[in-house]
Amino acid sequence: MENFPQSVSINMQPYGRNWAGSPATAFGPTVTSFVQPGPVPNTQDFVLWSFFNSMFCNPFCLGFIALVFSVKARDCKVLGDLEGARRHGARAKVLNIICSVLLVLIVVAIIVVIIIVISTTTT
Repeated sequence: MENFPQSVSINMQPYGRNWAGSPATAFGPTVTSFVQPGPVPNTQDFVLWSFFNSMFCNPFCLGFIALVFSVKARDCKVLGDLEGARRHGARAKVLNIICSVLLVLIVVAIIVVIIIVISTTTT
């Protein structure tokens, strides 16, 4: 859990004397300000992409390994370890890119083989 800065309360008392000539009282306006924490950078974990690759395209088990790194990245993000989440997310991203490129190459190769087989059987 994050530790937020404590709120600061400033009692604004006027200096000098009030209108009646007596010393100023401590019943002046009070200003309370809260320090808002900055936005936490959102790290990507690529779980959906990894799940798709592990279900539909899993050459050399790269999709499953990407899914493992994606889950690790999500766990690190929940625990507050942003550096670990960034590191595991980057590994999952690289594995997903490799898996997707292999999927595209396999689909193109299958289409080319089908075209070659159809063209040779018709002639």
